[in-house]
Amino acid sequence: MKIATFNINGVNRRLENLLAWLTVARPDVVCLQELKATDRQFPKAAIEAAGYSAVWRGQPGWNGVAILARDCEPVVTRTELPGAPSDTQSRYVEAAVNGILIASLYAPNGNPQPGPKFDYKLAWHDRLALHAATLFATGVPVVLAGDYNVVPEPRDIYPTRSYDDNALIQPESRAAFRRLLDQGWLDALRKVHPDGAIYTFWDYRRNRWQRDAGLRLDHILLSPKLTRRLGNAGVDRDIRGLDGASDHAPAWIILR
Repeated sequence: MKIATFNINGVNRRLENLLAWLTVARPDVVCLQELKATDRQFPKAAIEAAGYSAVWRGQPGWNGVAILARDCEPVVTRTELPGAPSDTQSRYVEAAVNGILIASLYAPNGNPQPGPKFDYKLAWHDRLALHAATLFATGVPVVLAGDYNVVPEPRDIYPTRSYDDNALIQPESRAAFRRLLDQGWLDALRKVHPDGAIYTFWDYRRNRWQRDAGLRLDHILLSPKLTRRLGNAGVDRDIRGLDGASDHAPAWIILR
């Protein structure tokens, strides 16, 4: 079973690239983030024609998350993180697919920091940690996949001082990600690739793709019932080099 996460950065604008990647990579499940589309604008027909059913939560202009499943219907279990009923940002959707509970999440960026956006980022991660602990305690197989907007370690960003004040690398952000690992979740990409840099994001500015000046922002975390099934993991870097590409590349795992 191949499960991928992909910050598409505009699902309709990148639809051609998305469909081409689905044809070649043939993931069984895809978690999408940053749809930048309302619920009605989501390209349901095109995705179904590619062999995928989908559940999604859109939002005009920004945010938006979805889960695609090949040859089966995902069953929605949650469309928002608990703990803040007034939060209307579309950043979380959760569904059961072939016996696995899968979450597609798009954490807040948090810039500029310090300030209200950074406070919201940390509060959102607090809510994620509480919900993740609840899921973990059930003992069911769970995948938490998406754009966490956290660079977990210095090796997960190219050598630079330009991000020193960025919310992505602040100690509080890294501590939020570490809190999930301390609960017992497995960072699948790092498990398969324990050494060196792994990047999933290259900013459009300053030729960062051409210079391989990347960051690892997209993560796939596994509950204990899935860790022993982890067979492989990687990043489809070439997708970032296509014309009109998202600034992220798909990250994926294969479960035995």
